[in-house]
Amino acid sequence: MKTLNPFFLLILLAGALLTFSSCGDDDDDPVEDVCLFDVCVTENITSDVTWTADNVYQLGGRIAVEDGVTLTIEPGTIIKGAPGSGPNATALLIARGGRLIADGTADQPIIFTSTSDEIMPGQVASPNLDDDINSLWGGLIILGNAPISADSEPAQIEGIPPSDLTGLYGGNDPTDNSGILRYVSVRYGGSDIGEGNEINGISFGGVGSGTIVENIEVASTFDDGIECYGGTVNITNALVWGQGDDAYDMDQAYTGTIDNFIYIAGANSDHAMELDGPEGSRTGSFTLRNGSLKGGNGEYIDFRDGVTCTIENCYFFGFSETSDVEFDNNGVSQNYLDGSLTVSNLQFNTSHLSEGNLTIEDIFQEKVDENENGDPTENLLDIFTTQPLNSNIITTTSPTVGATASPFSGWTLADARGQLADF
Repeated sequence: MKTLNPFFLLILLAGALLTFSSCGDDDDDPVEDVCLFDVCVTENITSDVTWTADNVYQLGGRIAVEDGVTLTIEPGTIIKGAPGSGPNATALLIARGGRLIADGTADQPIIFTSTSDEIMPGQVASPNLDDDINSLWGGLIILGNAPISADSEPAQIEGIPPSDLTGLYGGNDPTDNSGILRYVSVRYGGSDIGEGNEINGISFGGVGSGTIVENIEVASTFDDGIECYGGTVNITNALVWGQGDDAYDMDQAYTGTIDNFIYIAGANSDHAMELDGPEGSRTGSFTLRNGSLKGGNGEYIDFRDGVTCTIENCYFFGFSETSDVEFDNNGVSQNYLDGSLTVSNLQFNTSHLSEGNLTIEDIFQEKVDENENGDPTENLLDIFTTQPLNSNIITTTSPTVGATASPFSGWTLADARGQLADF
């Protein structure tokens, strides 16, 4: 019989104690009172502070970096989120006007994980948590003053109760600067505050182009991997592995670019890309390019809600016989016909399949809206007859497009677990 690590037994005991207790002076926002690591953060950050790599930091609840305040996290620092759900789900939230300087390196990445994770400084992979574990804490939320297109502006970010005004995002400054996120890995998160209201691995709400986001990883999260709610931030070198819902989710007229990105499906992953359009009056278009996406049972891409965007130079492999690229309604179909939704240089490897969606004609599907009974409320526009797909959209076993995997070598959990071998 395998003997449990004494440290892990302490973690389990602490989890049991949390069932009966919470701390903090405000009963509406309790935080964990069992401190397992060097520094326990239990209140919002209201003045500039630096977290250093010689400490392991425990988030004891939903912690906000407030307006006008900068949190600096040194390379190599490990931050662990305590358990929590409902309105007390644990997260690190950078409020509008706050800044996060999390500037790690390939040799010293900054790792956000769970208090159940036995990882310590200098390690890359968890020594005790399996890859299919999630929902052990919340996630990382960065909010800014860049434009969004929502039913109300500013909006309240998903996963944060409406009573917490640090959850507001969106404004009129496209160059807004929320700081630096570089060589950062976020793992084992995704706890929810209610049905359909989970915290993503990393949420960018109204984040501006003055923010630097390079070399980021989200692994084993319950909901979406990376979601952009409006904003103008550009993201270079992103990896999502084993999310429970969508890997890359764009909403509310996001207008930035995601360049060089990887997706690795887990057993319960859904869309590689779920791409939504505006909810309010603002418009905007984004670009996703140079992606390599290894799927499972989910979809390739879902174009929804009048989205306008460019998807280019992407390679898809390992998906199922039912996986497709959906143009969900007349709104997105018309955008395709008008040229405001473009797809080019997309390559699909279906050689592992013996039936189902084997060809480009099978993979690309035009859909229409339906009522609650499943009856169509629109007529097909027959878009691929009117405007055939570009000839550079092909099936192949020898891709000439996709992501460069080398930026993710050495510091990601995916690399440590051998997940980059196919890229």
